[in-house]
Amino acid sequence: MEYVTSVERIGISKGVRQGLLEAIELGLELKFGVDALSLMSEVSQIDDIEQLRAIKEGIKTVTSIEELQQIYQPNA
Repeated sequence: MEYVTSVERIGISKGVRQGLLEAIELGLELKFGVDALSLMSEVSQIDDIEQLRAIKEGIKTVTSIEELQQIYQPNA
């Protein structure tokens, strides 16, 4: 196994995060239309990769934007 420096790990993490944000944006637009892209201002503030993965996966099953928001704002 090749050694990965801390700088490389940070770069990889940033790349994964960016990819997830792009997938979420596409999913929102395809499922809910252009108006749903307003959520991206909230979602883009999230740094937790696992939470972003949950949002991406949640887009597949939720039926409303409010239901999707419950994934990352459970107390709202």
